[in-house]
Amino acid sequence: MATAMPAVDFQDLSNKFVEYAQGSPLALRVLGSKLYKKSRKEWESEVDKLKEYAQPKISQILRSSFDDLDELEKNVFLDIAIFFKGKLKKDVEKILNCCHKGAVCGISNLIDKCLLDSKYERIFMHDMLEEMGKDIVCKESLDPVKRSRLWSAKDVYQVLRYNKPYLKLIRLHHSTFEGMIDLRVIFFYTSDTLWDKCLAEKLLADQVDSVFLPDELRYLCWDYCPFKSLSGFNPKNLVVLKLSNGSMEHLWNDDDHQVLVNLREIVVVGCKNLRKIPSLLGVINLERLDCSDCKSLVELPCLNHLASLKRLQLKGCHKLKKLPEIPNNYPFLVLQESEIEEVPDSIEHLIGLKSLNLMNSKVKKVSRNISKLESLSGLTLSHCPLVEFPEIPRSLRVLNLPGTHIEEVYLSLDSPSNLQTLNMSGSRVKNASIKMESLRDLNLSHCPIVKFPEIPRNLTKLNLSGTQIEEVSLSLDSLVDHCESLKLLSELPPYIRDLDSDGCTSLENVSFADHYLYALDSLEDEIIVFDMSFYNCFSLNQESIDYIEANAMLKFESLLKKQSWTWEFPYLQYRLFCCFPGNKISANKFEHQSTSSSLVLKIAPNGSSGRRFLVFSICLVVDLTRCHHYDGSVQFICKYQLTAAGGGYKQFISEWSSFIEDETGWKCMGDHVLILFSEGMVKKDKDYEEASFEFYIKNPYYKVEEGEVIEDEYIKVDKCGVHVSYVDEEPSTTPTT
Repeated sequence: MATAMPAVDFQDLSNKFVEYAQGSPLALRVLGSKLYKKSRKEWESEVDKLKEYAQPKISQILRSSFDDLDELEKNVFLDIAIFFKGKLKKDVEKILNCCHKGAVCGISNLIDKCLLDSKYERIFMHDMLEEMGKDIVCKESLDPVKRSRLWSAKDVYQVLRYNKPYLKLIRLHHSTFEGMIDLRVIFFYTSDTLWDKCLAEKLLADQVDSVFLPDELRYLCWDYCPFKSLSGFNPKNLVVLKLSNGSMEHLWNDDDHQVLVNLREIVVVGCKNLRKIPSLLGVINLERLDCSDCKSLVELPCLNHLASLKRLQLKGCHKLKKLPEIPNNYPFLVLQESEIEEVPDSIEHLIGLKSLNLMNSKVKKVSRNISKLESLSGLTLSHCPLVEFPEIPRSLRVLNLPGTHIEEVYLSLDSPSNLQTLNMSGSRVKNASIKMESLRDLNLSHCPIVKFPEIPRNLTKLNLSGTQIEEVSLSLDSLVDHCESLKLLSELPPYIRDLDSDGCTSLENVSFADHYLYALDSLEDEIIVFDMSFYNCFSLNQESIDYIEANAMLKFESLLKKQSWTWEFPYLQYRLFCCFPGNKISANKFEHQSTSSSLVLKIAPNGSSGRRFLVFSICLVVDLTRCHHYDGSVQFICKYQLTAAGGGYKQFISEWSSFIEDETGWKCMGDHVLILFSEGMVKKDKDYEEASFEFYIKNPYYKVEEGEVIEDEYIKVDKCGVHVSYVDEEPSTTPTT
């Protein structure tokens, strides 16, 4: 491990190096890494070596370190200085490893020698080192044609115009390559802007159907490649092939180039004219094949011999009709938007498959053999014309079937599965009987179901929004918004976390189960959120509103019981949000009230000898009709000030966000009551005598229709109420102030 100060017998030499480096941190770091753990004799030799260089002395030190590199390290240093400074490290390693064996080790050595830096997963280099690298290449020859690397547009044009053969690495936008027999890397790239893409297509419009490429090519990346094939190219040394958004119709003939052991990546994303991928029998080390959005791709070759395949991407291959033959241990298969009509019997051979996604495909049938896959945990068949509920393996955790043609779902108690999430939103389900005890999340929203489904007791989330169900009796966290026919929600669990009943305009009765039957210990999370919203539920009777209000206060009290009331105060994170139609604040629950948007109250004196906490819960009445120019989401703001006996005070702010409009155009109307609480409403009592509150609603992204007059950026509430709880400190270790 390096020490902060040099040893005594090295002090004189250290001073000389500091003098030579002129105090430059870069030069000193480079020298330090070079001489670390070297003998005094080697230090003296370095001093003598630096004396031989001309001015300036900082450049002497940097050039001396470059001269001591081996050939691999020199090549890697120059490539990065000219082409790859600031690029992702993994990409630089991949590209340079194609050109120089041991490039990854070379990069690591250069970092150790302080000639490179790696941070934020990118490769960086000091500007002085970059300039030195360019200067070294420029001095290879006065004639740019004879230099190993080019970066100046003027020099590139000169070399390409005369088609000279000396280049080994070049990064360019368009060119011809005949005679460049040593060329190893080609980048023909565009940025993500539409202008650059159109420009690339225009520039390449007059190119021929094929192009000569040198056999030494290792890395070919050509966005919008204009050629129809690579039939004139022998890719025996090619490691990476990327031809995104090109005009390619085929790569090479099946009988050509059978042994391509170096090829690791084939990326043909967006090649809309590509109809087939050639035989890959000889591409035994392929790791990535990306054919996403190849809309004309009809077939794939056999891939089951590709033991190294890690990424296979086939999303958007609209004309692909067969499930590809892939290695048995391949884990994730995405075939969205394909023409595949059947999951065949051969699926049973994919024993390592963990996830299969055929979303928006033409699947009508799923083989029973899929139930034999012991590793499959996720299956997505969304928006496929599937009629029968598929047999599922015991290992399956998530099953997505939205938009399918399935009409009935029957999952018995003894179904051999560990399914936890079943999504059938927008499908044709009319009847459902689901007793599977493992299920936790069931989505039947927007299904033509009219009778409440039979569900397991352990279910924790049920989405029935958009259905015609009129009565619900359940014990789970639920989402039933926009069920306009829903009239009854009964026996809800008292500690239900999330209940979204927005827009249930026919809802009349809401009740909760006895809280003594439920253990408060279930609230073990570090972040506890209670969210109950009944926006626009104008049919609620008074008894139901009383139940909702009482349940909100029960949850408030439960949060107080979970908090550790020590002065060190390890805060829990919690939030309570409850909203329902109305314009009255209960005097029994909120003893301090005001008919405006502000309120001042007196803090009761602390009659005990110990310390205590002040806990505020609040209740508001607001006309949400005035929020229509707020785009979807609003924030309910509470600003409050605590004032002490001597006149000193502290100010605080708490916020709660909520959606009052959705993409369907549904909006909140009329007066609503809100009951709110969060950890921001809990403060240590420092002999405060008075608390003053101000409440309002805001949305920084509000939109105003033409001609509409807005009185204020913020909307004031109509009424407000505050309940104060005084909680004594619990016994603790050394208290803090």
